[in-house]
Amino acid sequence: MIKNEVFVIGVMSGTSLDGVDLVYVKFDNQDYRNFKILQCCTVSYSEGWKIKLQNAISFSDTELIELDISYGRLLAEIINDFMASFSIDKIDFIASHGHTVLHEPHKGITLQVGNGQIISNQTKQKVVCDFRTQDVKLGGQGAPLVPIGDELLFSEYDYCLNLGGFANVSYKKDGERIAFDICPVNIVLNRYAQKLGFEYDDKGKIASKGTFLMQLESDIRMLDYYKEKPPKSLGLEWVLKEIIPRLESSKRKPQDILRTFTDNAAWAIAKVFPKNAKVLVTGGGAFNDYLIKKINQNKNIEIIIPSKELINFKEALVFAFLGLLRVDNQVNCLMSVTGAKRNHSSGEIFEPKEF
Repeated sequence: MIKNEVFVIGVMSGTSLDGVDLVYVKFDNQDYRNFKILQCCTVSYSEGWKIKLQNAISFSDTELIELDISYGRLLAEIINDFMASFSIDKIDFIASHGHTVLHEPHKGITLQVGNGQIISNQTKQKVVCDFRTQDVKLGGQGAPLVPIGDELLFSEYDYCLNLGGFANVSYKKDGERIAFDICPVNIVLNRYAQKLGFEYDDKGKIASKGTFLMQLESDIRMLDYYKEKPPKSLGLEWVLKEIIPRLESSKRKPQDILRTFTDNAAWAIAKVFPKNAKVLVTGGGAFNDYLIKKINQNKNIEIIIPSKELINFKEALVFAFLGLLRVDNQVNCLMSVTGAKRNHSSGEIFEPKEF
C-alpha cells in the first residue's frame, strides 16, 4: 500500500467502557508525524451493551462466540453511521481494536471481541483487527501496543502517559522502547463514581472531598504487581481479584475509596518518572485535575496536556496507525515492550465478502 496519503478509520473500545472511539485520520507515508485527525467522535454504549461487556468475562465459550459476532455487527453499524454522518468516502481501510474481554497472557489467553469479517462485510471496507493474539503466541504480553505510535508519532516527549481504564507509560531507554501498565485508573474510579450516581468523577471533585484511608492505601501499595519489572500488563481479571475485594472489605463510603485510590494511582504513576521529565498525558484521566495535581505533588515533572481531540482519541489514532503498519507489513509490536520472542507485524486482515 505504499503511497503518500493513507486514509484510515481507527476504532477503539477501552476497558473503562466509556464508549466506542472513532477517528478518521490522514497519514503521510513520507513522515508519519504529519498525521491529521479529520473527524472523531465517541459513541456511548447502551446500558444493555455496557452490562453485557462488563459480564463477558464470565461467559461460556459459546456465549463468547455469539458476543464476537453480535459485537462485530454493533461496531459495523457504528462505523457506517460515522461514515455517513461525516460523508466519509475516501478510505483505505478500517483498523479496529475491538473490546478486550479476556487478557491473561501468562496463560496464553487474550480475546478482543468484534468479528473482523463481519465488520468488513457490513462496511464493505478492508478491516485490520486482532492485534494482540499473535504477540501472546510469541510469548509476549499482547500489551501495551500503543508504544509503537509513541515511538514514531510522538518522539519529542520523554514519556507518553495514557490515563484510561489503566495507566500505561512508554519511553525510550538505552535505545529501546519500554512500556507497561502502571496501575488501574478509570476502571476502578468509574465504578465508585457510579455508586454515587455519576458516570465518572468529573475533574476528581468527588475524590478531592473524600477522606484518605491510610491503611487501605498502604495495603494496595504492597501488591506484588507494583514490585514487578516490565514487561508487564494488567487486565480486568487482576482488578477483580486484587483490587475490588480490598476496596469493598474496607466498607467505607465511595467518596473515601475514590480519594484513597486516586492518591494511590498518583503515587504509582509518579514513581515511574525522574524529576523534570517531559510527559505527554492523554486518555480520560487527563481531565481529572485532582489526579494530575497529586501526580505533580509526588514528583516535579513537566506535564503536557494536549488538545482535547488528542486526549480523547490518541488510542484510536494509534490503532489506525497499527493498521497502517500491518497493511504495509511493517513492525507494529516491539519485543522490548511486550516481551515477545521478536519484533513483528501483528493483526488479521479481512476483505469484504459477498454472500
